[in-house]
Amino acid sequence: MNSTKSIYEQFSKKLIIATSLFIVIISFMFYGFTKATLYGEITDNLLKKANIIQQASIQNIVNHQNLQFITEDKLTVSLVKIQNLQEYSFREYHKDKDHFIELLYPFEQSKQSFIKITKNVNNTDEMLRKIFNNVFILSLGGLVMVVLYALAVSKNLLAPILNITQKLSHMNENSLVRIEPTILPVEFHPLANSINNLTKKIEMYVKYQKELFIGAAHELKTPLAVMKLKSEVMLLKKRDPEKYEETLRLFINEINGMDKMVSSILDVGRQEGAQFENPTEVDVVKFVENRVNNYRLLSNEKKIKLELLCNIETFITIIQPTLLNQILQNFVQNAIKFTPNGKTIIVKIYKINLLVVIEVIDEGIGIDEGVDLFAPFKRLGKEQGAGLGLFLAKSAADAIGGDITINNRKDGINGSIATLTLQTNPTCKLK
Repeated sequence: MNSTKSIYEQFSKKLIIATSLFIVIISFMFYGFTKATLYGEITDNLLKKANIIQQASIQNIVNHQNLQFITEDKLTVSLVKIQNLQEYSFREYHKDKDHFIELLYPFEQSKQSFIKITKNVNNTDEMLRKIFNNVFILSLGGLVMVVLYALAVSKNLLAPILNITQKLSHMNENSLVRIEPTILPVEFHPLANSINNLTKKIEMYVKYQKELFIGAAHELKTPLAVMKLKSEVMLLKKRDPEKYEETLRLFINEINGMDKMVSSILDVGRQEGAQFENPTEVDVVKFVENRVNNYRLLSNEKKIKLELLCNIETFITIIQPTLLNQILQNFVQNAIKFTPNGKTIIVKIYKINLLVVIEVIDEGIGIDEGVDLFAPFKRLGKEQGAGLGLFLAKSAADAIGGDITINNRKDGINGSIATLTLQTNPTCKLK
């Protein structure tokens, strides 16, 4: 049995039920108020008449014989004797399908004499029935209007969700459509922006994965082709042992290169696995300080000065330390690789509004800003490497919710600036 429920149906039903109950309650309240008002006027009128009779009796205008002359239609007045009654009282009763309201009002307390005024309220009951029928008809009309209104409102409110759902249902890795926030209500703008950011990341991920597979095949196929061609040439005729040794050394070099390539590809898999590492509380400032101290062993080999500049005392956040280390390690190792001996590398940590920025500034050869350095197998200069370092750093930054960029220095000094930007939030401790 399919238990899936439609949001449209749920919202419509709840709106119809809630509004219907409201109409019913208001209708009964109106009827009750009208009834209480009419009967209240009747009882007040009877009290006024009884009081007039009482005042007239004081002036000896009214007595038992002429009391019946003060009458009106469907109202009778008489004097009765009742014991143990100290003040006026009302009573309702039915007789022969007629409805009466009776008032007993003190006339002469010493003689236990009371004025009894009886009012036939059949006309009032008939009026109340008509009012009830009209209210009932209006309520039914209101319920119909509520149903139509609920369906229209539900459809209107769900239109943005259906629009987003329709666009998402037609998306795949080859067709990632951007959702335009301007056509949606302002309440849906954060959702649309989040989806657009996610689809952008998916698009970049799919693009880089395709480039990774194609690049890996190309990088592995080239040395294999060289080895195959060299082997075929060597087999054409007998050669001196030195030629065979030279060929074997070539094969070893090519195999070592392929081994590095395979290791780099395995690093991609390990890096994706690290994205599922449980985030822990990390003091980013202390973390970077410790890593910079470790990297000084590498920089000292090239007599490069590695400095740390920081105007933040503490930045504690929840993050995957393995991914943060991978980004920082790539930045510093690239800086050391491309910076000439005797130069300086600066690692800076500072805060801009709600962002914490980590920069690695070198004095190397700079970069070609027209090249997508974060794509797989992109290499700088003549240094050896698989060209996957920045690709891994970019993936790690996306996983921790950060952003990385690489730009040339603008201060007149050759070199580049690798930047990692981290967002802060209320759970972070920053000072």
